[in-house]
Amino acid sequence: MKNLDHRADLIDRRAKEAREGRDLAAWAMQSSATRGRHFPEPEDDFRTAWERDRDRIVHSTAFRRLMYKTQVFINRAGDHNRTRLSHSLEVCQVARSIGTALALNETLCETLALAHDLGHPPFGHRGEVALDELMKPHGGFRHNAQVLRVVDILERRSPDYLGLNLTREVRESLLKHESREDWPDEFGARPRHPWLEAQVVDLADSTAYDMHDIEDGLLADKFTEDDIRAGSALWRRAESEVERRHPGFLSTTDDKKLRVKRVANQIIGACIRDLVDASHKRILAAGMHSPEDARTAAGMSIAHSHEFAPLVAELQAFLYRSFYRHPDLMALSEYAKRVLARLFEVYVAQPHEMSGWYQEWAREVGVERAVCDYLAGMTDRFAEQEFARFSREP
Repeated sequence: MKNLDHRADLIDRRAKEAREGRDLAAWAMQSSATRGRHFPEPEDDFRTAWERDRDRIVHSTAFRRLMYKTQVFINRAGDHNRTRLSHSLEVCQVARSIGTALALNETLCETLALAHDLGHPPFGHRGEVALDELMKPHGGFRHNAQVLRVVDILERRSPDYLGLNLTREVRESLLKHESREDWPDEFGARPRHPWLEAQVVDLADSTAYDMHDIEDGLLADKFTEDDIRAGSALWRRAESEVERRHPGFLSTTDDKKLRVKRVANQIIGACIRDLVDASHKRILAAGMHSPEDARTAAGMSIAHSHEFAPLVAELQAFLYRSFYRHPDLMALSEYAKRVLARLFEVYVAQPHEMSGWYQEWAREVGVERAVCDYLAGMTDRFAEQEFARFSREP
């Protein structure tokens, strides 16, 4: 029997780094090559740099709050609708599937997927638009910039520094959609494209929300199966594939939830397969020999094939037309504006109504930006509770 107390029997950080060097592709990121953290820390005995980042994100307050933040439907609309938290977990699953198939750094994909929505305010994208309008005279609001504020400043885990002190690669990758004008000076010149792992998460994000918005929209009766059948060739193709695999199932079952789930699963599987195949061909054709090659490539390396991309675009156009612009969801936009505008007005006039830390924060960064940070961190539930509290006051 092996002695399990002996260090040679343990898979420690060095063993994991060696495994990355042995098993990952030349174009994959290596945790041993990280540029480190703004505040130097001793390396962990057992975890790689990005495993530590992932763990800090999972244990953060901002990550827990995603449970009560809107994806599309407001949190109280139903127990089965996606939230920001369930969406982030689904993005993580898709990103890991794509990343591992392409021999990329799975842990970096996972870390970015779990962190990518930490900067979103309550009420989904509608809350983001509302907050940006309120902050127009004070620098605006962008959720990509906000996620960096969350992990760099607003989260608190150590008396030695603000934020989570994540690695440079994770922090930079969270800004994948920032414009050249908004790119932080500390990161140097903005690269043409992100590293491949960040590109994977970007496509995993859109793939995951396309699929769960199909399910949530159909099960909430915002559009019908006939509607999406008429509007999406990808749906029709998936139905045909399900019929071949389960003859007669779609036409005979009364279980709408199972029927929708089966077709949606067929679509997401097809999307992942196409992303893997098309991206691999693109990487090989570009002759990549290092992670930096993806940053200087002529185009994005992680993308659908020319044949499949129009099918995805058609599906997304259908969802935009039939789901995101649905009158019920448009009403949520007005509600988000009303709630956030009222809270913004009260907190700017009465900063003492915020929690103690944010009252101090207002003295450092200005009351409007501190209020913005406070509002962006709120869950739907807490924002509505505060709105109700202030609405009752004379």
